[in-house]
Parts: sequence; structure tokens; C-alpha cells
Amino acid sequence: MPELDSPQRHAPDPLMLTGFWYRALPADRVHRNQLHKAMLLEIPLVVGRDRVGRPFALRDACPHRGMPLHCGKFDGENVECPYHGWTFDAHNGQCQLIPSLTADQNLRVDRIYAGGYPCEEQDGFVWVYIPDPGPPGAGFTEPEEAPEPAPLIEKFSVSGKDKDKYKLAYLTADMPVSIDHGIIGLMDPAHGPFVHQAWWWRSRHSIHEKNKNFEPIPNGFRMSAHMPSSNSAPYKLLRLYAAADSITTTIDFTLPNLRRETIRAGKYWFSSLTTVTPITRNQCRIDVVAAWNLFRSLPFGSELLKFVFAKFVEQDRRTMELQSEGLKHNPHLMLIDDADRPAKWYFQLKAAHLEAKRTGAEMKHPMTGPVTLKWRS
Repeated sequence: MPELDSPQRHAPDPLMLTGFWYRALPADRVHRNQLHKAMLLEIPLVVGRDRVGRPFALRDACPHRGMPLHCGKFDGENVECPYHGWTFDAHNGQCQLIPSLTADQNLRVDRIYAGGYPCEEQDGFVWVYIPDPGPPGAGFTEPEEAPEPAPLIEKFSVSGKDKDKYKLAYLTADMPVSIDHGIIGLMDPAHGPFVHQAWWWRSRHSIHEKNKNFEPIPNGFRMSAHMPSSNSAPYKLLRLYAAADSITTTIDFTLPNLRRETIRAGKYWFSSLTTVTPITRNQCRIDVVAAWNLFRSLPFGSELLKFVFAKFVEQDRRTMELQSEGLKHNPHLMLIDDADRPAKWYFQLKAAHLEAKRTGAEMKHPMTGPVTLKWRS
């Protein structure tokens, strides 16, 4: 398949969906008046902030000779290519200057674009909207606007002096597998007792049968509100801390890569938005951003939550690293019911999405209604 960073633009890889927002970089790593490299869907990007702090993203290749723009200069408004000094607006990629032109040469500089992408900062990350590619061989033009804002973590207000007080944190880890393996690993309900073993969480000896209800939602599916696992120590601690009659957990998955989890316990809540971002065909990255008002008054409460999440992410990363060794040999793979049904829905959702884009028809959801799944974990 042709390289995506060549001058021509190509049809989308079916493994990597365009027309969606993707997390590019943690916001605290993107500094004013500096240029940073990023890669999304095998598209090289240069990411930065203008002089007032607004993030931007451009194709990291000068349309003149392909020189990486991140190697150039940035004055807070425009990016200058280090090869011939061509200068581009940081937000829309429109060419502003070609120093080699003489006064009598009438090249329409303003018709040249380096390739700009909609860019937003939300909940500690810089997001970039990757549009559907244009016709093969077409150059860049003024970037289209994203059809909707970048995703947000759901947050819940409470009354009184604690209104809108919460903490926010993120974790990120690279994984040497394709986006598909990264996502179905993320939603896999049966690996917990084997991958996430710990005295403070659970062990394989606590495995028992579970029944969970699922329902279709636009572009995805939901594990309906339910009581969290009874064999997890942190949930038992939460029940005591919150003095709540009940604790409920809701988990959503939506294309292309979004997993939302919400835990409610009386006036306390925990909310996370996890993404698996395709970097290349064989590499992805997991980013977990969480917001919560739990344990704010408990000494080291926030550190405890961060520790648990960091442990989980590292265990998943290590598992994906080991899996990649086996996948090098192209083994025969299988998905079973019911534990792998969410993975099947994911592949069916992708196929339905691509078919709807091809035909222009409304997307046909693979789920026709609520479903109850059973498995042991």
C-alpha cells in the first residue's frame, strides 16, 4: 500500500477510521512557540500553540519539497520551512510567503496549503480531527471544520460548597499492536483475573459467573448501569467511604475508539474517557483521562486512584507487548460467545460505518435491541 506521507492522498485504510477526533498529545507537553511531532493514522503532524495559547496541527511536510515543518521556525503565528523559508499560517496551513519569488512572478501563494487540521484542547489533551481524504493526487486546501466538538469527559455537579470540585489526571502508554487488537483488548471482560491480579484488586480464585445487560447507542453500545464486581477490593472500599446504598457503573463504547466509564456512589462520582489511538498499522497508544470527586478529603486518596490506574495501564501494555510476539507469526484467531461478543460488535460497527460511508445510506447498527451476556471472570 502506498505510504500515507507521500505527496498524494489515498483511500483510508480500513483499519484506521477517518472523519473522527483523535487525541494527539497531552496538553502539558505542548508549549507555546514550540513545534512538536505527532503521528496519527500514519499521518505525520506538527503540533504547537500560538502566542495566545491556542493549539494547532499541520501536516508535517512542506508541500514544496516535503521537508518536515517541525524542524523549522515558529513566530507564534506562522511556521517557516527550514529548507526554503516557505511560511504557513499555523492554523489553516495557508502559505503566506515564498521568499524566492521575484516581484514580477505571479504565483498565487494564497492557493498553496500545507494541510491544516481542526484542533482543540479538552480535558488535558490536544485533539486533532482527521477528515476523510480527498481524491487521489489532490493537494491540500483550506481545512474543513469538524462536524462536532472534540469529546469531553462527563462530569457531575453536586450542590453546596463542593459544587464542581473535582480532580483530573491522565496516563498514556504505547502498545505495539494494531488499533483493532488494542481496542478489543480494552473492552475484553474476561482478562481481568489473569492480567490484573493483585492482592488489593482480585485474584484468579475469585472468578465467578457474571450477567451484564448491553444496549445499542449511536455508533456503539453500552453496558447498562449495574453494580460493580463484588470481587474487587477498591469497590468495597468505595462503598464504605461513600456510605452509599448502592454503587452503579456504566460503560459505553463508541466508534472510533472511545470507552467511557462512569461510577456513581451517592454524591460521589468517577468518570473516565479512554481512547486507543492508531499511530501506524502496527502501533497504537492508550490514553486514559479520569475525573473524580472521590477521596478528595482522604489523605493520599488521589494518589491511590492514580496508582491503581497506572498499574492497570502498565499491565495492559505489557500484555499487548507479549501478544505482539505471537501476532508476528500470523496465527489463526477466534472470537467466542459471550465474552467476545463486544469485540464482534466492534468489528461489525466498523464494517457498518464504512459501508454507510461508501453508499451514503444510513448506518445499520449490528445490535437490534438489548442483549444479556454471560461469562466468568
